[in-house]
Amino acid sequence: MAAADNAPKPTPNPSTPAPSSAPAPSSAPSPNRRKILGGLFAGAAVPVLAACSSGITSLEGNGTGGAGGGSSADGVTIGTANFTENQILGHLYAAVLEAAGVKTTVRPNLGTREILIPALKGGDIDLLPEYQGALLHYLDPKATETEEGDMQNALAAVLPTGLQILPYGKAEDSDAFAVTRKTAEKYGLRTLADLKKQNGKLVIGAAPEVKKRVVGVVGLKEVYGVEFKEFKSLDSSGPLVKGALRKGDVDVANLFTTDTDIAAEGWVVLGDPKNLIPGQHVVPLIADRKADSRVRKALARLGNVLTTEALTELNRLVDKDKKDPEDVATDWAAKHGLAKK
Repeated sequence: MAAADNAPKPTPNPSTPAPSSAPAPSSAPSPNRRKILGGLFAGAAVPVLAACSSGITSLEGNGTGGAGGGSSADGVTIGTANFTENQILGHLYAAVLEAAGVKTTVRPNLGTREILIPALKGGDIDLLPEYQGALLHYLDPKATETEEGDMQNALAAVLPTGLQILPYGKAEDSDAFAVTRKTAEKYGLRTLADLKKQNGKLVIGAAPEVKKRVVGVVGLKEVYGVEFKEFKSLDSSGPLVKGALRKGDVDVANLFTTDTDIAAEGWVVLGDPKNLIPGQHVVPLIADRKADSRVRKALARLGNVLTTEALTELNRLVDKDKKDPEDVATDWAAKHGLAKK
């Protein structure tokens, strides 16, 4: 998810997710987001942890790169990024935690990682649905790990003090760079490497932060030697970028692999022979202060049941059928024995 999500390491006072699908950006910051924005400047450079992670899903929630020992007795506040899938995941987290007896509050659509991570460190939120590769590259742009277990271990080593990752789940959502079939045939595009042959001719559309991310314009140039005619700031696999791709306003669009429009529209996802884009299994990122066994076990159960196919279908229900993310998440969790009906 992905937007998906790779940027240079944040400065102590970030000025500005997250990937991770088919995002639905808001037109203005919500009151909750304004509250978080106001508290961001408490963030500062922090030391990294040396603990290791098991890199597996587990009902026990072991080996997550954090000290644990927290308590969810007074509730857990869940934040989400500004795209559909992450909002669904946030409500799924809430559904399974409520079923486990944990009071929750969901603050959806808060923004990108540049906002969410400082908010998590500062206590404005306690829990965040994340994606392995995107989070790793956000924290360490030079990371080279691509296998799930290796990424879990690498994440544990670079997480800010006070935060930990829980076991990653089955579901995965990666970034993708897609073109229309017409564009693919016109320029002979099959992989990201083919874009170099059209340097200076093509327009790419994506969320604004993709211009500075490793899995984005920066990495495409460094790894594949690709240079674009223009970068259009739109949204993350949402209506703006997909509309621009349909109309031909952009030639290449940054989408998420769980976006059902890719197959529906017959768009071509360009191959990645040099493995620029890492794996993106969904992984909970939580503050130590809330990571007790009740929270760990509930989220691990969800991770073991939620598949990529199921997550893709949930995205479709929200984006295509226009259903409410909370209703979709709660209904699905109940049907799978993870929440109360």
